[in-house]
Amino acid sequence: MLAVALAIGLAAALPASVLAHPLGNFTINHYAGIRVEPDRVLLDVVIDQAEIPTFQARFDFDTDGDASLSDEEIDAGRVTACESLAGSLALSAGGTNLTPRLTAAGLSFPLGVGGLSTMREVCSFEAPLASAIGEHGVDIAFADRSFAERTGWREIVAQGSGVTLAAGDGELRSESVSERLTHYPQDLIASPLRDQSLKVLATIGGAILPPLEVPDAKPIVTVDPAAPGAASPPAADVPTPAQAVASASAAAVVPGGVAATDLPDIFRQADLTPVVVLLSLIAAAVLGAGHALTPGHGKTLMAAYLVGTRGSARHAIGLGAAVSVSHTVGILVLAAVVLAATDVVAPDVIVRGAPLVAAVSIVVIGGWMLLGEVRRRRGATTSGHGHDHGHDHGHSHSHDHAHALDQAHPHDLDHAHPHDAGAHPHPTAIRTRRRPASPGAASSSSASQVGSSRRPAHC
Repeated sequence: MLAVALAIGLAAALPASVLAHPLGNFTINHYAGIRVEPDRVLLDVVIDQAEIPTFQARFDFDTDGDASLSDEEIDAGRVTACESLAGSLALSAGGTNLTPRLTAAGLSFPLGVGGLSTMREVCSFEAPLASAIGEHGVDIAFADRSFAERTGWREIVAQGSGVTLAAGDGELRSESVSERLTHYPQDLIASPLRDQSLKVLATIGGAILPPLEVPDAKPIVTVDPAAPGAASPPAADVPTPAQAVASASAAAVVPGGVAATDLPDIFRQADLTPVVVLLSLIAAAVLGAGHALTPGHGKTLMAAYLVGTRGSARHAIGLGAAVSVSHTVGILVLAAVVLAATDVVAPDVIVRGAPLVAAVSIVVIGGWMLLGEVRRRRGATTSGHGHDHGHDHGHSHSHDHAHALDQAHPHDLDHAHPHDAGAHPHPTAIRTRRRPASPGAASSSSASQVGSSRRPAHC
């Protein structure tokens, strides 16, 4: 009861803003904003990774292995992450491949569910055109091939500045539906956008837009040490990594989340001492007890099973313990499989396949139990009609024999006799007619009585 009460208190104390990622905590979501200008193409690419892929990706940025990310590691990570992403972006103009150059990058870790972080990666690229767009126009094609095996939101938006765009294939969007992956529309979460590529025809002429600004990315400053008089730019011109992360987190927060740049303290313990392990187990037990109090179809089925079988409190405790152990072991096995098979099978495949396996298992087990119950009832019906007594039993009878030939000397015979109930039929009625006794009959009756008293019990 103490654990249950504590779980309720913790559940009430948890901030309501800490929610799971809207699209699921295994998803990796994409946004690409394309701006076509007369002499260049600008790209604004955002990658929003949910809790599970973020947990794995953080290890790539943690170069010193202390389970936390410093300002220096975040600053270096934003550049390496965007440079790695550039290799998965395909951009061409008039059939000629363009090489995007990284101009700004940002990396932040908004808070997700259970104290885990999500990751927001922002990359700004510039690709000069070989020749300015003429009156005949040019085809611009773009494709994002990053994380192709992972599920998630994929959105591509295109605008022209001094250029008019016409859809070459697919739908042409000029405004972001998700506000650059900061507010996912509720009506589209069940069926998120799946934009993989975009092709537009760009012709000269059109409104000129304000300069493109990416508020959650910090400019990439490159300094050539060999250049005469080269010096680092003033610190005031470029925000520090901590400032960049804070501003990025404030500008881009997963809906319902707050900024977070680190894992909870319990996950940053490099050495798992017995005290840390014990506290972790207690916390898991408390959170599990709180979770068990919430509605769920699994617990409803278990409750219905107990009611249907008229289970006792002892049965309920045993069933609850079995469910707790199997649930915990199942989660640990699933986590181990997901982490171990990441290089072979995408976690999304495992996560999508697990419910299918569970559903098939439930149907098979339920069908097996139903078949067993049908057989049991048929057996009970068959055994209740038209069967022979094949069992031996002993019983004691008190017979009041009113011998027809001796009314003067009635006697009781108490005798026990084992007999096979199936060996002889039981008469439905025994009728004894009494006749007037005669002297001869009386004597023979006496003799019969003496003889019968000497005989052993009959069968």
